[in-house]
Amino acid sequence: MTALPLDDNSCGWYQALPVPTSARVLSGEHNADYVVLGAGFAGLGAARRLAEHKPNARILLVDAQRVAYGASGRNSGFVIDLPHKFALEHPDPAHKQKLLGLNRAAIAQLQGLVDKHGIDCQWSHAGKYQGAVGERGEAYLDHFEHLMKDLGEPYRRVEKSELTGVLGSEYYSRAIYTPGCYLMQPAALVRGMAEHLPDNVELLEQSPIRTLSREGGMWRLQGDTGTIRTPQLLLGTSIFTREFGYLKNRLLPVMTFASWTRQLTDDELARYGGQLDWGLTPADHAGTTVRMTADRRLLIRNTYKHVPRYGANVDEGVRNKIRADHRRAFVARYPELAQVPFTHTWGGVYAISRNFTNFFGQLEDGVYASACDNGVGAAWGTISGTLLADLAVGADSRQLQDIQQVTGMPSLNPPEPFLGLGVKSRIMLAKWQSRSEI
Repeated sequence: MTALPLDDNSCGWYQALPVPTSARVLSGEHNADYVVLGAGFAGLGAARRLAEHKPNARILLVDAQRVAYGASGRNSGFVIDLPHKFALEHPDPAHKQKLLGLNRAAIAQLQGLVDKHGIDCQWSHAGKYQGAVGERGEAYLDHFEHLMKDLGEPYRRVEKSELTGVLGSEYYSRAIYTPGCYLMQPAALVRGMAEHLPDNVELLEQSPIRTLSREGGMWRLQGDTGTIRTPQLLLGTSIFTREFGYLKNRLLPVMTFASWTRQLTDDELARYGGQLDWGLTPADHAGTTVRMTADRRLLIRNTYKHVPRYGANVDEGVRNKIRADHRRAFVARYPELAQVPFTHTWGGVYAISRNFTNFFGQLEDGVYASACDNGVGAAWGTISGTLLADLAVGADSRQLQDIQQVTGMPSLNPPEPFLGLGVKSRIMLAKWQSRSEI
């Protein structure tokens, strides 16, 4: 493996958790019936389902970092049932219904785990607002309403006065509320699921796999201080799948960023005047996502960067500039809270494809992958990892057939430097076009 995750150490979600117990690290020689790489939503889903199918098998779940430190613990805390904005444009209604069914199966699965194990992760059936600031955003909102009517899904128009009462801000002109979204603390959810894995799943953290090779009908995974041999390998490695030589010129590494405040005091909460525990995504794709958490923190997320070297592309100077951009967006919405500081600014890397297609399936003999979530990883990662395990053991189902029908091959990327220039230009253009909504 030529490049490893290099996430910053300032993820607010992760830093809000208690210090974890010591990690079990890969050491020595191991043989396993199944190995799952990546302990995010996809990897956790795959390992759990494998254990259900094969209760007597030895299953190793391996992550290069601590659980919840990577992308799955860095999102904005939405588990969204609706198809992604781009998928909503798909001309086939059946395609969209399959996506909807898969996402809702993921939500039901996560809900069951939260209830069964008492995972303290601010899990909440709060729904989601999609908000517009001005004319450009309202045009997108009108289009979204049309798509929702075509999908036959419930929604509600929320006018400015009602929206202000929820958000504690007069910044938005109106919104559409959809009821099927859940909110959560992503790092707490991921860590909680990892703490309650089936007995035959062994979790190895801080155990990067450097090379992958084929030896005598087995896959050999070489780490820094140990080796694993297995006939069956499941990759829940998202963008890092390309580091093992798969989908190498088909995935685009993109990083998005968030900042949040400390917990508001009683006085600040009174000045804020809105509700707790809501989430708003922008009607305009390149706009700003805003969250008010159940524990009184306001979160701002915007800014996208193409990061061919992952976290190595972002230094403290870049992070400071992003924090300043977030600050402007925050003060525009909450001038009465201008003195409330940000405590954390962080980024997370995910994979997108030029044709917005998710990959799911077998890469070669004994190797399976779910890669490229296109920015909606909590629900998609959970269900795709779960069904990847079904595929690996040969357990057919209607859901497995559905996910095979709605996924495909991400399109090829142009070579560098044209790829980098094109992505950077597209991101800059989108930011400029959406400036009134940011």
